[in-house]
Amino acid sequence: MTEADAVLVGFGEFGTKSSEVRAKMADRLAGSVRSLLETRGIAGEVDRRWSRLVVRTPRPEAVAEAVATLPGVAFARPVLVVEATRDAVFDALRTLARDHGPEESFAVDGTRVGPADRHAFSGRDLNVEGGRLVEELTGAPVELDDPDRTYRIEVRGDDAFVSTVRFEGPNGLPLGTQGRVAVLVSGGIDSPVAAWRLMRRGCVPLPVYVDLGDYGGADHRARAFEVIRTLAERAPGEDVRPRVVDGSAVVDRLVADVGDTRMLSLRRAMLVMAEAVARRDGAHAVATGESLGQKSSQTGANIAATDAAATIPVHRPLLTADKSDIVAEARRIGTYDDSTLPAGCERVAPAHPETNASLDAVVDREPDELLAMARDAGESASVADLD
Repeated sequence: MTEADAVLVGFGEFGTKSSEVRAKMADRLAGSVRSLLETRGIAGEVDRRWSRLVVRTPRPEAVAEAVATLPGVAFARPVLVVEATRDAVFDALRTLARDHGPEESFAVDGTRVGPADRHAFSGRDLNVEGGRLVEELTGAPVELDDPDRTYRIEVRGDDAFVSTVRFEGPNGLPLGTQGRVAVLVSGGIDSPVAAWRLMRRGCVPLPVYVDLGDYGGADHRARAFEVIRTLAERAPGEDVRPRVVDGSAVVDRLVADVGDTRMLSLRRAMLVMAEAVARRDGAHAVATGESLGQKSSQTGANIAATDAAATIPVHRPLLTADKSDIVAEARRIGTYDDSTLPAGCERVAPAHPETNASLDAVVDREPDELLAMARDAGESASVADLD
């Protein structure tokens, strides 16, 4: 659709909120779009109108496809912007129908927003007359349920936006509207998906990578950084650089001194590390990629034992998700291929891990200074660049 001269961006869930809240969230989303354009070196101007963003850019299709990856976006459409008159709208339809063959079914989806006397036509007029025009021009059949091509006409105020291409967005809330969350990211399949789900709810992820020393390695770190880099592409303008915690001393101590509850003490230590990073860097919660019952450390009893080490909320966006659904989502957001290296903590696991631990049993078996070591390590976390 080379004729497009702008991008029309529709809002996700926040479009139904009060006018004051909606305006603040729309401004936040507009900021994300401007950062995206700057990051990718694309010229463009972002204008917030009504319940839409309009992006004027010489590269509308590329911008629409990129904008559709941002949390808070319901859709992004490359559009022709014309006057809100019947003649101008139908001229735009003629332009967009030039490459429409007779074998390609179509529908016209027209909407008109505003007082009834604002325009000399209704949404139904756009549908009926626009459909008749396209049919005469192309000889193509009308198909309302599953058309090959949909001509969308949206009339608002003095402008009409006409398009045939639509990129679906992730919906949700704009980044930053719900604060920051420290997310433990191992580089495995689950944690990037957990981070993405929080991003869709408006949280900026603060990735926390725990270096396991001899039980991790350069490859493990590189994979974790790669999935963080993929997430960062969906968070333009936000600081999502990984916070790297040196957990080698904690792991060495656990392997030497703790048996069947070792993984639970490691999870407790990681939560404490992440909490220390969260407090230092302005996050209000910690999050993990754990799913109930997926691993021995993730049974209901064991999660209760590990959570007791934290003093701020611990979010688990994948708590009730099936593994197959998590894998499918990882593929959709582009983190799956870089998440297939086994996590180093698997080599820390004992031969017969505890699956139904009590908090007292875990605390009794772990070194007294373990959580203090973890807290110190978290407070000393370094910030790594992704470049």
